[in-house]
Amino acid sequence: MEYVILAVVIAVIAIGAIAGLVVSGRRRQQLPPKSQAPVITAPPTPQEPQVGEEAAPPTEEPRRTVEEVELPEAEAEAVPEAVPETAAEVEEAPALEVPEPTAGRLVRLRSRLSRSQNSLGKGLLSLLSREHLDEDTWEEVEETLLTADVGVTPTQELVERLRTRVKVLGTRTPDELRGLLREELVELIGKDADRTVHSTKHQAGPAVVLVVGVNGVGKTTTTGKLARVLVADGRKVVLGAADTFRAAAADQLQTWGERVGARTVRGPEGGDPASIAFDAVKEGIAEGADTVLVDTAGRLHTKTGLMDELGKVKRVVEKHGPVDEVLLVLDATTGQNGLVQARVFAEVVDITGIVLTKLDGTAKGGIVVAVQRELGVPVKLIGLGEGADDLAPFEPGAFVDALIGD
Repeated sequence: MEYVILAVVIAVIAIGAIAGLVVSGRRRQQLPPKSQAPVITAPPTPQEPQVGEEAAPPTEEPRRTVEEVELPEAEAEAVPEAVPETAAEVEEAPALEVPEPTAGRLVRLRSRLSRSQNSLGKGLLSLLSREHLDEDTWEEVEETLLTADVGVTPTQELVERLRTRVKVLGTRTPDELRGLLREELVELIGKDADRTVHSTKHQAGPAVVLVVGVNGVGKTTTTGKLARVLVADGRKVVLGAADTFRAAAADQLQTWGERVGARTVRGPEGGDPASIAFDAVKEGIAEGADTVLVDTAGRLHTKTGLMDELGKVKRVVEKHGPVDEVLLVLDATTGQNGLVQARVFAEVVDITGIVLTKLDGTAKGGIVVAVQRELGVPVKLIGLGEGADDLAPFEPGAFVDALIGD
């Protein structure tokens, strides 16, 4: 019996031991292996100075006197080689442009002006070369002149003179007709008028030139080109940017001035034009300039207030001295509408000369005659293109030659 009890006890102990081994094995399988944390070594830091009680006592180092210090042998200073400067590194001042001489400029631009001859010169020569010059032919001549914007009264005068001379002289050959037509057209335009732009310095100071006109006629551009004309003739010019109502007008004028070395006096956008014009003349006097060109705002001739302001600009400038020129800029392509503008401007300021722009395209050459008759003042300058030197002094003979051709 004792053996049986002993056997049972041993069996129970064995079963318990086996069960413990199985459980511990499962736990080992479920637990992840322990990873060893990486060891980070901090970089060595320089020893910081300590203060207070932690400060270490200073250590004495051996020191040498000035006499004991050995100096290195003197060597010749190396001179750095000159490095060539590139164009990108050196900013050179922009070279001033040399404007084209004004003498004979209209002759050189004749090909551009001759584009207008189809409606006037060639048409007249074709009519006058007919075998029989009856009433119908003379009516066509009159119609051709009116279509070219010559105007009613000048047209009647020209036709009457042509009829008389053709009848008396019996002119028939093309060369004779061309010569006759040239004489009459030059006479109609006026060969004895003073077409000089008065820009010479006088005792009162520089000559003052006001440039006026409506929006869109090329007034600011004309002022810049006129500055080139005067510089080409040896004048020292100051520009006054009194057009403060049009955005970038002052910038545009200043660019024109910088090309030829002319200073531009300007003010804030929307500022008082009369004040800027006054300052421009004052600056011209201080610099000893020959001419002051004042670009005024492009007034609409239908707005009375703006036209009155133009009169104010002229009165304020006259506090320095007289205004020598008031040039009215007209777009030659506007025809009879330009005459209305001219009439209103003449009532506000005393116009002394006319500048006709855009005369190289579809403009009709007869406007030269009509506007002179309307204002009683001569055409002094004409614009024949968009180039910087396409503004030319008006010469009646060269103008007529371009109209009627060779």
